Amino acid sequence: MPTIRANGVWLYYEAHGAGAPLLLIAGLGVGSWIWYKQVPAFSRHFRTIVFDQRGIGASELGETPVTIRTLAEDAAALLRELGIERAHVLGASMGGFIAQELALAHPELIHRLVLACTSFGGPQHVPAAPEITRAFLSPEGLNTEERARAGLPIAFTARFLAERPDDVEDLIRRRLAHPVSEQTFLAQIQAVMAFDAADRVSAIRAPTLIITGDEDVLIPPENSRNLAARIPGARLAIIEGAGHAVFIEQAEAFNRLVLDFLSETA
Repeated sequence: MPTIRANGVWLYYEAHGAGAPLLLIAGLGVGSWIWYKQVPAFSRHFRTIVFDQRGIGASELGETPVTIRTLAEDAAALLRELGIERAHVLGASMGGFIAQELALAHPELIHRLVLACTSFGGPQHVPAAPEITRAFLSPEGLNTEERARAGLPIAFTARFLAERPDDVEDLIRRRLAHPVSEQTFLAQIQAVMAFDAADRVSAIRAPTLIITGDEDVLIPPENSRNLAARIPGARLAIIEGAGHAVFIEQAEAFNRLVLDFLSETA
């Protein structure tokens, strides 16, 4: 398994395809495996890099407290250790937090930025219903099939769950094959709760595309609208019939939006 020393920890990564580099940053509790519907499509056009964040999968947790800034510095160090001076960056959910922080702290590293199913965090974030937040953030039964199935209605629409049983079972198998430690899960939750870029995202200068599903109950679409309003020149795309995991549920539409955006010339 390829690992690289970045920002004081060993990180597992994969690089697929050739061309301009594209870094994908996963959300809370998941790693490089979550991009299984993106890597085949993106790697036909870009050098597509996925990785396990510290404490996830084959990456070590290290001793440094986990914050969104720490995770952004990990991503920056990974790019530099791979000899990449500038990359497109796509972050989903918590990965969107990290991508924002990366764009703010290291604007020289960012070519184009895609933020999916995310927000700028903080008290101005539009929250999910309290029962959804409690269920999503609870560590109870973290790596069990019961927990994986219980979390599906938070991430996907009822239509997806009813009409695409093969995709559902495939997703469950993938999730159970990639357990996450409670220590890492709780550390990531603390990092998410502390993140607030509401007053800083206006400093992002990279061309930015923001994508959300119109039925996202975890990070409601209003967050994407608010984020797009604060990042200069940002575009907003709302995909119909998609929940929080829009990049899985409506992968074809999602991938086309991303590829079209990244393929534009300045």
